[in-house]
Amino acid sequence: MEQVRTFVAIELNDLIREQLSKAQTLLKRKGIAAQLRWVQPESIHLTLKFLGNVPVSRLKEIVIAIEQASNGIGPFSLSLGSLGCFPSPSRPSVIWIGVGGDTRELARLHTRMDDRLSVLGYPTEKRRFTPHLTLARVNKHVNTTDRRRLGGLTERLDVDLVGEMEVREITLMKSDLTPTGAKYTRLAVIELER
Repeated sequence: MEQVRTFVAIELNDLIREQLSKAQTLLKRKGIAAQLRWVQPESIHLTLKFLGNVPVSRLKEIVIAIEQASNGIGPFSLSLGSLGCFPSPSRPSVIWIGVGGDTRELARLHTRMDDRLSVLGYPTEKRRFTPHLTLARVNKHVNTTDRRRLGGLTERLDVDLVGEMEVREITLMKSDLTPTGAKYTRLAVIELER
C-alpha cells in the first residue's frame, strides 16, 4: 500500500518569507550559525496538523475532513511575532518566530481540524497549540551550556519584523525527506469561505 508523509499547513506570502530570512540573518550574525540547521525561507510554513504517513487511498477523505473543518471560517489576518524556542530557553531544540494577528480564528481552525481528523483516526494533539514558524533546529551535538546561551539569545534578541498576510486557503502537503532537507508538494488546496 503506497503511503505519503503529509501535513496540513498555511503557506506564507513572499513578504513574510523575506522577513523570516531577515531574522535568520540577524541570528547568524550572532555567531551561532554552526550550532543550527537552518530552514530555507521558501520551505517555512505554519503547520496546522501533522498527519505522518498516510495511505494514498485515504487522501480524498482527509481533504473532505479539512473542507468540513474549515467550513464557515472566512479569510483572516496573521502577522509576525517575537523570537522563541521549544521546548524551553534553558534547553532549546527549535528556534522560531511566533504568530500574531487573528490568532483566535487560527486556533478555532486548528481545533476544528484536530477534531474532524480525529474521527478518521488521527490523534488529537496533546500539547497546547502554539502557532509558530520554524527558523532553525539546534544541532544534536550542541552541549548544554551552548544550548542555554542560544535560549538566552532568543529571549533577548529583538528581531523587529514587520509582516502581515491574509490567510485565504489551507493546504494539504506532501513531505519528502531528502539529505538536503524536506521537499514539499501541494496535494490539495482548500479555500476559506469569502
